[in-house]
Amino acid sequence: MRTIVIGGGIAGPAIALALRQTGHDVTVYEAYEVPVEDVGAHFSLAVNGLRALDKLGCLRDVQAVGFPIDRMRFYTAGGHLLGDVPRLRRDADSMRSVSLQRGRLVAVLRRAALDAGVEIVTGERLVGATESANSVVAEFASGRRDTAELLVGADGIWSTVRGLIDSSAPRAEYAGLYGVAGISTLPGVEPGVWNLTYTRNGAFVYTSIDERTQWWTAQIGDPVKPDLRGVDDAQWLRRVTELFPEAMPRALLAAATSIAASGCLNVCDPIQKWHSGRMVLVGDAAHPVGVGHGASMCIEDALELAAALSSAPTVPAALKAYDEARRPRIDKLLKHGHNARESKRPGAVKRQINAAKMRALLPFFERAQGYLYDYEPPSLSAVGGAQSTGR
Repeated sequence: MRTIVIGGGIAGPAIALALRQTGHDVTVYEAYEVPVEDVGAHFSLAVNGLRALDKLGCLRDVQAVGFPIDRMRFYTAGGHLLGDVPRLRRDADSMRSVSLQRGRLVAVLRRAALDAGVEIVTGERLVGATESANSVVAEFASGRRDTAELLVGADGIWSTVRGLIDSSAPRAEYAGLYGVAGISTLPGVEPGVWNLTYTRNGAFVYTSIDERTQWWTAQIGDPVKPDLRGVDDAQWLRRVTELFPEAMPRALLAAATSIAASGCLNVCDPIQKWHSGRMVLVGDAAHPVGVGHGASMCIEDALELAAALSSAPTVPAALKAYDEARRPRIDKLLKHGHNARESKRPGAVKRQINAAKMRALLPFFERAQGYLYDYEPPSLSAVGGAQSTGR
């Protein structure tokens, strides 16, 4: 089957690689030509996402460019420990979550997709698509056109494909939070631990990836969407230092060596229509979940869609099966994401409420979120083989 994938971030190469494993002829179109290693800040992959990467044959390569994270700890603004739990895994799981730079993951996935025979075309922006009973024609801003039996929208929260499938689909909106990510070199911070402090102006997250290097993100609550253009590293550090006077953020910011990225957090109302007859959404185009699980959900989507296309009699039937298989899990996670974002909004009363909630809920953390990490991805058969139902 010939398939066009729109978007070359995480979801696009992942779905392309999964579809190549099941015999598809795949071309990925990416709007930007920026070297992928230079894009984005650091983030985390949960163990369910890592198991999905293992099915794609990329696990070791991803682990090699990231850092294992064992625990996560939550603190009050005054530095008091609220709780200490396993990071994005069950306590008994021998696998550890991984923190890495976004561009490194994209580079691994693109390289694997290219090695598998995927064509990746950069600098081509989708502007339209026309479906018929048996095909879909993609139209690009350059005037280029391409025809396939399936078009996959892996083009993120600002998805163009979403609007082509449903012109009334919700659009992304500013969530009242923006983030600034940076790198510091502060000796004596325990490595392998993800830490979050609820502060007066939002939340401050940091991870020590080795004996003296920390990756941090300041998540700042602001009801008015800020203009982030043209702010240099020195200006960012001054602004973030003023907003985060708490002890540990202040120490890390004083030891900062660079700003890695900045951006607004965006949200989208639930997207009711994930597919038409020949087009389908994956990843943030379908369900921007956030809260440290977006990348893992993209990779899960890739395997589930490839499995559905391998086993269903027609493309429309496969897209329907994919939708039905994914929605219950995604809907549950979307609720969790909303609650997590609300907990990071500023305010003295809210900080006290958050602290009380965390003290009450963290002892039951695994019971509440263990379902996320229990996921077993489907095994994809080799080209020409039968689809395995291994889960």
